[in-house]
Amino acid sequence: MNFQEFNISDLCYSLHTYVLIRAFMANKRETHCNNQVDTFAEALATARKMQQNWLTYGVNFVNFYVEDVDGDWLETWGHDEILDNSQLDTIKEFLVSNDSVAVKVRQHLGERSLFDFAVNLDESWRISQTNDRLFAVRNLLAGEGNGIDDDIRLLNLVNCLLVKLAEIL
Repeated sequence: MNFQEFNISDLCYSLHTYVLIRAFMANKRETHCNNQVDTFAEALATARKMQQNWLTYGVNFVNFYVEDVDGDWLETWGHDEILDNSQLDTIKEFLVSNDSVAVKVRQHLGERSLFDFAVNLDESWRISQTNDRLFAVRNLLAGEGNGIDDDIRLLNLVNCLLVKLAEIL
C-alpha cells in the first residue's frame, strides 16, 4: 500500500472501532471480576453466618439448614438411584421369572435377600473387565461366610447367569 492510497477517514474509522472494542473488552473483564468478587463475598457471608449459628446453637444449628432433620433422610440416602434404575429393574424381573437360570439362582441363594443380590449383581455388571466381573458374580453367588472354591456347579451357574444377563441387558 502506498502512502497516497491511504485514506485518512478509513484510518479514523478503524481507530475509532478499535478504541470502542478495547473499551468494551476492558469493561467486560472488569464486570466479570466484579461478579466473581460478589459471588465470593456472598459465599463468605453465608459461611460466616453458618459458623455463628453453630457457635450459638450448637448441633441444633442444623435445623436452620436441613428441612427434615428428624426424618429418615439418612437411612434412605441413595435409594433414589437404586429405585430409578431400569437395569436393576430388568435384573429383578429376570430373577423372579420362571427362566431356568433364574430358578437355579434362587435355589442357590436359599434364604438370602433376592433384592440385595439384584442390587449387588447390578453393580457387578457395571465392571468393565470380563474376568473381574466373573469373580465378582462368583463371590456374590458364593455368599458371605462360604468358602469360595472352584466348584464346577457354581462356576457353571455363574457362566449361565452372565450369559443370560448379556442377553437381557
